[in-house]
Amino acid sequence: MRHFSERWTTLKLVTMKSLFILGLSACLSASLGHAANSTIYNPIFPGFYPDPSCIFVPEWDDTFFCASSSFNAFPGIPIHASKDLQNWKLIGHVLNRKEQLPRLAETNRSTSGIWAPTIRFHDDTFWLVTTLVDDDRPQADFTRWDNIIFKGKDPYDPASWSNAIHFNLTGYDPEPFWDVDGKAYINAAHAWQVGPYIEQAEVNLDTGEVGEWNVIWNGTGGLAPEGPHIYHKDGWYYLLAAEGGTGVNHMVTMARSKNVSGPYESYVNNPVLSNANTSSLFQTVGHADLFHDGNGNWWGVALSTRSGPEYIHYPMGRETIMTAVSWPEGEYPVWTPISGEVSGWPLPPAARDIKGVGPFVNHPTPEILTFSNDTALPAHITHWRYPNPSSFTISPPEKPNTLRINPSNINLTALNGNYAGPGGQSFISRRQQDTLFTFSVDLDFSPTAIEEEAGVSAFLTQNHHLDIGIVLLPPSASTATLLPGQPAGQEEEALIPQIRFRGESYVPVPKPIIAPVPKAWRDGKLRLEIKAANRTHYSFSVGPAGRQSLMQTLLYASNEPVSWGFTGVLLGVYATNNGRNGTTPAYVSNWQYLPQGQFRD
Repeated sequence: MRHFSERWTTLKLVTMKSLFILGLSACLSASLGHAANSTIYNPIFPGFYPDPSCIFVPEWDDTFFCASSSFNAFPGIPIHASKDLQNWKLIGHVLNRKEQLPRLAETNRSTSGIWAPTIRFHDDTFWLVTTLVDDDRPQADFTRWDNIIFKGKDPYDPASWSNAIHFNLTGYDPEPFWDVDGKAYINAAHAWQVGPYIEQAEVNLDTGEVGEWNVIWNGTGGLAPEGPHIYHKDGWYYLLAAEGGTGVNHMVTMARSKNVSGPYESYVNNPVLSNANTSSLFQTVGHADLFHDGNGNWWGVALSTRSGPEYIHYPMGRETIMTAVSWPEGEYPVWTPISGEVSGWPLPPAARDIKGVGPFVNHPTPEILTFSNDTALPAHITHWRYPNPSSFTISPPEKPNTLRINPSNINLTALNGNYAGPGGQSFISRRQQDTLFTFSVDLDFSPTAIEEEAGVSAFLTQNHHLDIGIVLLPPSASTATLLPGQPAGQEEEALIPQIRFRGESYVPVPKPIIAPVPKAWRDGKLRLEIKAANRTHYSFSVGPAGRQSLMQTLLYASNEPVSWGFTGVLLGVYATNNGRNGTTPAYVSNWQYLPQGQFRD
């Protein structure tokens, strides 16, 4: 599921296979032919929604449900629903209470947390099977892999989802499968550096008790066979998997057998889907799932990054894309190649009457949060691991219509860029979902102790983020000025509020910039802004709230430092005392996210 070392590897797909895929896609286009009257606009879930798994459930008003991985983000395992494959609504999260899985608070490393889930519906129950991974531990260490089952009767009700049921597996990417005789199985990827293969065991999904694990397929020879799904169709068991790692060599491969436990014979024309060795904007295509609609037409979902083959600028990370699939009787499915616009089967009639409290994820609209006293935080608001509930107060009595954020002792990098400890980080965010956008807030913050800080961040992980904030520092810390005639360092006070930019990444980031808050601005709220200036750069700006003409851009910074790994950029607000003793809260108001453009080619 998750191997980005291939960013530097040279594993290549055979060009003839790529040409074969193109040939098959031409046949698919012809088969869609007269009936094709729809266009799918990718990604269907823009932003940090990787590793999709989708199902069609006629028993629930002919609704489609999709789950995504969430790593260290909380709430975790988002679920989107649609009745028409056009309007996808965030209806909730499987992992929505700390008591369901307390250990998420303890994960060490930014690539840890909830890896790829599989969602299925069986016996009037929704089943969600996934892995909580401690990515800092060796692959052969069975404690690295905490494989878990959630079940629920009503996906629209967060309380419906059970606490985690644990089962033993030295591996990841598990899925449940029920055979025609009623037996239940778990199919999963073994720890690939130990043994690169797909394995299977019988399971009691109510208790987590598993039988003996058996190897059922070794893949086609690509790196890290993983993300298995089995489909029973036309007397065959079709096994789908991802190979090549989750970078530019990612691909979807298949095999089949007459028996659920194999042996599985690889398809001679693998891979069935990949954008490797193409110039497409959509790269890293893989980790797929198949489902059909009410008319029997097949569709496929997968993850992809809008990085182009250069694989440098992709701050929204791994997103969910969809394509049309033709699956003739007794044959392998044929996938339409991935692009920004895909011709597909006729879609169900447009319908937006979907329950749930979240937004429609693929129809961007301006977001303005006022934090009035009769509101709760929207469903798409995201933290990094479990938050400290006492750190966030909507419309506190001393400053109504604001969000009060008490500072955490750790900042966004936390203890070492990987571990955050049990106290939580005072960080609240939402996903970047558009190539071009403006994110801004009004900040009412009067720090009284050195290194008290509050600001906004383009946050990918603890070791990949770009921040602009207000921090109390000595005048001598200044390195720049915002307004003419205000020399750096000429202040009477021992400590003054300063505007500070700093970044953290595995690639070079701009040097820190520290500039005194102009004296004329110090008695009021400040407006902090992060904007996508283009596909490759952000601008970071500050000014007095309500005075747009006075906004000053502190710098432009490449988004390469936050284009990495498994997740995608979160845009949000933080408050910290940077490991000291300060307790001054920050008050946030007029939170705005303004979509301004989506690039698909």
